[in-house]
Amino acid sequence: MKKIRKAAVIGGGTMGNGIAHVFSMHGITTHLVERNLELAEKALETISGNLDRMVGKEKIDATQKEETLDRIVTFTDIVKAVDEVELVVEAVSENFDLKKEVFTEIDRAAPAEAILASNTSSISITKLAAATTRADKFIGMHFFNPVPVMKLVEVVKGLQTSAATVAAIEKTARGLDKNPVVVSDYPGFVSNRVLMPMINEAIYCVYEGVAEPEEIDQVMKLGMAHPMGPLRLADFIGLDVCLDILHVLHEGFKDPKYRPCPLLVKMVEAGRLGDKTGEGFYSYD
Repeated sequence: MKKIRKAAVIGGGTMGNGIAHVFSMHGITTHLVERNLELAEKALETISGNLDRMVGKEKIDATQKEETLDRIVTFTDIVKAVDEVELVVEAVSENFDLKKEVFTEIDRAAPAEAILASNTSSISITKLAAATTRADKFIGMHFFNPVPVMKLVEVVKGLQTSAATVAAIEKTARGLDKNPVVVSDYPGFVSNRVLMPMINEAIYCVYEGVAEPEEIDQVMKLGMAHPMGPLRLADFIGLDVCLDILHVLHEGFKDPKYRPCPLLVKMVEAGRLGDKTGEGFYSYD
């Protein structure tokens, strides 16, 4: 099984630029795709800033930083970006129709032997794979934020994902100094099927006046040894993302226990999305 040497990452947002950063830092030539040059440049600036922090902490040196940046090539055209790559990782917004459209385009342009992976945190891999002509080479590669720091990669098998594809992605993840965990394709996989009901229940505690966010987070940090409380984590993830995932769980399982708390719905409608907008359950400068 050969090592992946050239990959494309579709989407340069928080997850996409992190994935591109990690790929390139581990020797993979990386084509980073964004909608326009301005967004592509912003993604590169973010990667450069994150590499600067690594230099400051003496995890890498200045030469390694420059070599990492040199291996990242930005594109605004998916067709050109996926030409001759061995792996494509999609990291666009958590919206099925958008992802389906992206994968339809990738499938037409990428080499026949290329593996297609989605960084989705909850959407069905089997359903996304059906938008392509290579369901056996389609897989979930769910990284965690911040990608350069977090060790876990949830490797999600679709109904038709081949054993060879799973093995290739496990090997690739280990080559990125990550720990791959293989799971089957069910709504929310393992991570969000367990995490989101906890976050939702914490929001219900605020909604029902049981306690304030600070107290709820303190209970979970001090009593359950969580490094970050569920409401602080929800702000970090993005309340809109949490709501999207809960909708996927609720729709996928048809179980009322996954019904999003009305307070979460109202906060998203008000544009209070957490860190990204400066206000969620907490306020940020």
